[in-house]
Amino acid sequence: MVVERKEVGPNRYRESYGRYFEDFTVGDVYEHRPGRTISETDNTWFTLLTMNTHPLHFDAAYAEKSEFGRPLVNSALTLAMVSGMSVSDLSQKAVANLGWDKIRLTAPVFAGDTIYAESEVLAVRQSKSRPTQGIVTVKTTGRKADGTVFMTYERAFLVPKRGHAVDDAADY
Repeated sequence: MVVERKEVGPNRYRESYGRYFEDFTVGDVYEHRPGRTISETDNTWFTLLTMNTHPLHFDAAYAEKSEFGRPLVNSALTLAMVSGMSVSDLSQKAVANLGWDKIRLTAPVFAGDTIYAESEVLAVRQSKSRPTQGIVTVKTTGRKADGTVFMTYERAFLVPKRGHAVDDAADY
């Protein structure tokens, strides 16, 4: 996580997270911390909040009869958590997410699993229509604490150049 302090007045500072366009280099890998241990409550609430009615996520008797033998964590929850873990490091200053691509779910996740994320910078290019911004593409990997990869995806987002982020203004 990149954090800096900016002076906004005499003896007054504001923390600022994230990276500017110039801070990204193809091939760099960022390990996002902290991780997160997923609880049964997290899974149940998210599943019901998003109206996912598949009993494999919240009915233990049903899930016991499945090949997994217990409820699975909703994959939309793991996607949200892994993406969220990367925000303060990658896209805290972003203008917009441009898309997620190639989402792959490669292993089951269960309540009690602790997950972590890391992102590799795949591409960095100047925006053709926005001279003060650029497009960054990363591949993010979700891993369990034991090293098992359970998810990968690519994400592109629009990032301001240094001096052009909303939090560069002293009066926000």
